[in-house]
Amino acid sequence: MDYDTLYGEYQDFEKALKDKLKSVAKLQKSIAKQMESGDVFRSLSDTTQLSQLSKDVESLVSDMHALLDGFDAKEYLQSGLFTEQLLAECAKKGVDVIGSFPLFEMFPYTVRIDVENQEVYVDRKKVSCLRPSSLVGLIKAGQEKLYKASFNAAQFANELAAAYDLALLNLNKPAGSDLYLTTLYKYLVPMSRFRKDYDQQSYAFDIARLFDNELVEVKGGRSYQFGPSRYSNKTLRILDRSGAEHFLATIRFF
Repeated sequence: MDYDTLYGEYQDFEKALKDKLKSVAKLQKSIAKQMESGDVFRSLSDTTQLSQLSKDVESLVSDMHALLDGFDAKEYLQSGLFTEQLLAECAKKGVDVIGSFPLFEMFPYTVRIDVENQEVYVDRKKVSCLRPSSLVGLIKAGQEKLYKASFNAAQFANELAAAYDLALLNLNKPAGSDLYLTTLYKYLVPMSRFRKDYDQQSYAFDIARLFDNELVEVKGGRSYQFGPSRYSNKTLRILDRSGAEHFLATIRFF
């Protein structure tokens, strides 16, 4: 069974339960009003109905629990059905996705499926979401929020230039040399504990936003230029604002 089938069956129970609870609330108000006015006999009659409704609610909750308890989340994830629906939702919502089960990249997010624990992680954060449409909606909303956030291209370019200059000195490279962006990340965030807050995917997103901007002038009147590489492990995959894919590996300031 996939999640949407489960959800459809659950909704039938939800509607029935909602109707019963409305009746319970109505009877409760009626009994309260009657007891206030002293009509104990009608109250007695209504409590009999309330007792039956309570049994109906208990039965519905029991059936609902059995439905949820019978859902094999591990099989759903392991069978490939979850992945198939996840990719279909990405195509439907226009979310770029690469990778294969159990690890996917939806730039700048990484989505990991943990079959053993029936959990889904977005980057390092566990999300309680086994419904593909909701998960992709969450990613889409996150992407839109990131793109709407303010970004100071000049400030980031200058910070990157400072890391570049430090790397040139440490690596004994001449001015204007091409340096790997992955190398500069380690100079930009030298302490590993801070990389949890600003990981390489977040860095790649800032590189993408800098790439999207018109060239900004760095202190000292310098400019910069991105470059490719034949080594895939040294390359950052980014998406520009139009959704086009680019592979950037190096940068030089000159």
